[in-house]
Amino acid sequence: MPELPEVETTRRGIAPHLIGRRIVSVTLRRADLRWPIPREITEVLPGQRIDDIERRAKYLLLHTTAGSALLHLGMTGVLRVLPPDIAPGVHDHVDMLLEPAPGERERILRFTDPRRFGSLLWQAPGTTHELLAGLGPEPLTDAFDGDLLWRRSRGRKAAVKLFLMDNANVVGVGNIYASEALFAAGIDPRRAAGTVSRARYLRLAAEVKRILAWAIERGGTTLRDFLNPDGAPGYFFLELNVYGREGESCKVCGTPIRQTVIGQRSTFWCPHCQK
Repeated sequence: MPELPEVETTRRGIAPHLIGRRIVSVTLRRADLRWPIPREITEVLPGQRIDDIERRAKYLLLHTTAGSALLHLGMTGVLRVLPPDIAPGVHDHVDMLLEPAPGERERILRFTDPRRFGSLLWQAPGTTHELLAGLGPEPLTDAFDGDLLWRRSRGRKAAVKLFLMDNANVVGVGNIYASEALFAAGIDPRRAAGTVSRARYLRLAAEVKRILAWAIERGGTTLRDFLNPDGAPGYFFLELNVYGREGESCKVCGTPIRQTVIGQRSTFWCPHCQK
């Protein structure tokens, strides 16, 4: 599943081609993805200029004065800016035709999603969509730090990895990056969140920021179904320390990496480096 760095990479990839462009038309090849696509997408969005593209958690918002198209890539979703004469494939569900700049040719924003776990929804002006309400702070902002994690974790018996992946505490720290940040901070992912000290949460928050920022710089982590908007894969996967490395030697101490399931998600850690 594309995580925060992949979604941010997508935002940066499509933004120069979309911001300031008017959406001429929207073509839907099906009426729903994960949820029904609201009528505003075809009735209100055409004719509007895209003023900005924002990422909130793993959602992308195409902002216009009439409202915002709210996109989620799901497990296999990809957004690309393409010439409109490229014939759609069976999994190409949405095309947004963009007004060209002077001297340029037309382009479309195409949403491809083989498994259809993504979504295309609508947020009215001056409102916050229910999927965005109650979200915690963005991990790369000053609103997120170790003190916040420490305060919110007091009395919590859930595993610290689940606590870190809870969007009410901080958004966008998915399975891969939670595993990697906990390794970098030396914290056992199975440990009860309420037993982790303030000092260790300070280090964990710093590692979350460092790893996410580095992953964004490197273009995100390449998974089975994700490619960047320009078709180039990300490279951060070459530098993973624990995720997907069960039985392999820890790069720090040589101990075999272990794997278990926490909250129905595969979890990887080094039993020597993480306590």
